[in-house]
Amino acid sequence: MGLFDNHLNIGVDTTPRHISGITCDARNCVYHDGDNYCTASRVNIGSIVATSSSETRCATFEPRGDITRRM
Repeated sequence: MGLFDNHLNIGVDTTPRHISGITCDARNCVYHDGDNYCTASRVNIGSIVATSSSETRCATFEPRGDITRRM
């Protein structure tokens, strides 16, 4: 056994899986799978001062490389 053997993914299915029960409409996010599901390993919802769902944001969102961010 080599020093890095435990980091090999030989024979492991690395297909992104969606998070059960979570849908996503942010099509320009890297975790959007094309079928309105999120493939992030976990989701962080932001805004500690939120009092309604309209005041929350997905803190896990990352724009796709082919999307230009608006400032």
